[in-house]
Amino acid sequence: MVAAGTRRWGRFVYRHRIAVLVISVFVVALSGLYGRDLADRLTQEGWFDESSESVAASKLADATFGRDTDSDVIALYTAPPGKTVDDPQVRTAVTAQLAALLRDHPDRVLRIDSYWDSALSAQFADDSRTYAFASIGLRGEGSATVENYLAIEADLAADTPGAGPAGTTVQLAGLQPVVEGINTGMQDDIRRAEMIALPLVALLLYFVFGGVVAALLPVLVGGMTILGTQGIMRLLTGHIEVNVFASAVVTLVSLGLAIDYGLFTVTRFREELAAGRSVEEAVSRTVATAGRTVVFSAAIIAVSLGALFIYPNGVLRSVPYGGISSVLLAAVLSVTALPAMLAIVGRRIDLWQWHRFARAGTEAEIDRGIFSRLAVRAMARPWAVIVPVVLGLLLLMVPFRHIEFGGLSEKYLAQDNPARVAQEKFDALFPGFRTEPLRLVVTGADAAQLSDIRLQANMTPGLTGPFEPAAPTRDGINVLEAGLVDERAADTAIAVLRAIEEPDGVRVMVAGVPALERDSIHGLLEGLPLLALLLVVAAVALMYAAFRSLILAVKAVAMSALGLGATLGILTWIFVEGHGAELFDFTPGPLMFAVLVLIVTVVFGLSTDYEVFLLSRVAEARANGADPPEAIRYGIAHTGGVITSAAAILIVVTGAFGFSELVMMKYIAYGMIAALILDATVIRMLLTPAVLKLIWRPKPPRATAGPVAEPNAAVSGSSTAGKT
Repeated sequence: MVAAGTRRWGRFVYRHRIAVLVISVFVVALSGLYGRDLADRLTQEGWFDESSESVAASKLADATFGRDTDSDVIALYTAPPGKTVDDPQVRTAVTAQLAALLRDHPDRVLRIDSYWDSALSAQFADDSRTYAFASIGLRGEGSATVENYLAIEADLAADTPGAGPAGTTVQLAGLQPVVEGINTGMQDDIRRAEMIALPLVALLLYFVFGGVVAALLPVLVGGMTILGTQGIMRLLTGHIEVNVFASAVVTLVSLGLAIDYGLFTVTRFREELAAGRSVEEAVSRTVATAGRTVVFSAAIIAVSLGALFIYPNGVLRSVPYGGISSVLLAAVLSVTALPAMLAIVGRRIDLWQWHRFARAGTEAEIDRGIFSRLAVRAMARPWAVIVPVVLGLLLLMVPFRHIEFGGLSEKYLAQDNPARVAQEKFDALFPGFRTEPLRLVVTGADAAQLSDIRLQANMTPGLTGPFEPAAPTRDGINVLEAGLVDERAADTAIAVLRAIEEPDGVRVMVAGVPALERDSIHGLLEGLPLLALLLVVAAVALMYAAFRSLILAVKAVAMSALGLGATLGILTWIFVEGHGAELFDFTPGPLMFAVLVLIVTVVFGLSTDYEVFLLSRVAEARANGADPPEAIRYGIAHTGGVITSAAAILIVVTGAFGFSELVMMKYIAYGMIAALILDATVIRMLLTPAVLKLIWRPKPPRATAGPVAEPNAAVSGSSTAGKT
């Protein structure tokens, strides 16, 4: 039987519907108002493994010598046609521009080294003297550095041919332009999701429900979740660093889930009204059934996201903080504000309807529907379904063995992005310079020991040149720098450097962006077994708590693992191997290292989430007397349409991120789309009933089954299940 407390809550919401809705709207609006400046408080920090040697070495070097600013901004100057960078007019104009930067922005610009004033000037220009560059070091750290870059960007007149000093063309490369390109892309993605996805979802829901009112209610829950999440994320920024990447992921997941929860709830409410119940009883039963399942679903997603806390990377830790808060908010709104709206709307739920789609299907129509027929056919010949489907999913996993991982790169930007164009041009013109060099931090070495260490380091393969001192010795600490020809060979170079023999009392540590990235990649990969174990244990425990069946819990995890593995194989085939690169407009290459664990966590959680909705309806039928085959058919028949619609909604939301200019967001968007298509079709509608038919043997039904069992719903063993 349905827990009395849940039914009482549904009746409470009905009787106090106006007050519940007003309080919900007020709190959400207040949260949205508080979070209106969220975008300004997001950071670019937290990408690296805080427990790694490279981070420790970087902190030591920065504390001793200050932050390395050489790669902040590289201003690449191209001389006008017929002239060179040595032309007096060009020299005078460029040096005047750079001097003005220092004079006008003393609180933002720390130093400038250029071809025209550096003692190493010959290395700052190409042989033809058509190109030369200046290295602009900025003050501040983290997001403050990006802000300082934005403050001087306009003064450099970049990216307009001939608009620079004396007719030169100025292009901006370096760390800060690339970071700003990624930051801007993330903010554009969030706005696109909010401005484009919501109207498209509303249109899709109109065809699902056939009525304007029913379609708008889930969208309202989604909008309220966005507003409420803004305040939650803004509150988090006062205690932790919230990366803009994490904010985009939280928006994607919470928006999609909030609308899905609204879809499940409104669908159940319409079913209850169609069964002849009063509005009060329909609200009460909707909260007691769909509402409880929504809360349970949110718990599974929250636990899945919580597994990311095992990683020390700030960007991964900010995802569960924000994600758990927003998903739980979506669940709370689904059992408070949404039932209150349903109570107010009542039988006008189908107002302004299109009659062709508006009417909710009767029991007989649902039992004759395509999903019911699919379940019956799958159970009729289960092995004929299981073998080809499982083999197909395993085949999709094969490309995953070619997976590669990388760090932040200009190649994640669109091919015509000015920062990417400038960086690639600079790297081609000046292969001996790298804006992201390897660094050796040596402590406690005398001159002879340092010379020997440097000699060994210079034997490292793949360097652009020998290691050179980055600064004079201070407090017994030395920093040596050298670039890498190909950052994909960073693992080999780092391994060689870390194998350098350390004299007594001397410590040699490898730092620099390549080492920071590779250490983070290895840390994430080493944590994957523990992440997988936590996800599996948590899912099995929660599923067992819901359905009191270990075999159902294990089966759910196995299905999720199959779908996840196939998704990762598809992602590798597309984004690493490059199939469809022109179609999806991206440059193939290594997978962004943080994306893998995010996809594993989110896709696993979503897959288990859909399993909960399906098994909840199966459990209802079993609790009311149906034998296992009939209960399975009933569950598939009554959830097939709504799960397919929910997947379609999430595909629309994630599809908005699929138009991102950032490859890392395309990874997540297309990965979720692939997972949703697989899960809502072959896994949930074919593989699940076939496997359940084999593993679920008839036995007397329990008095209560699952989190959503209902009383007084006669379920027969015939083709027509009882009313829900």
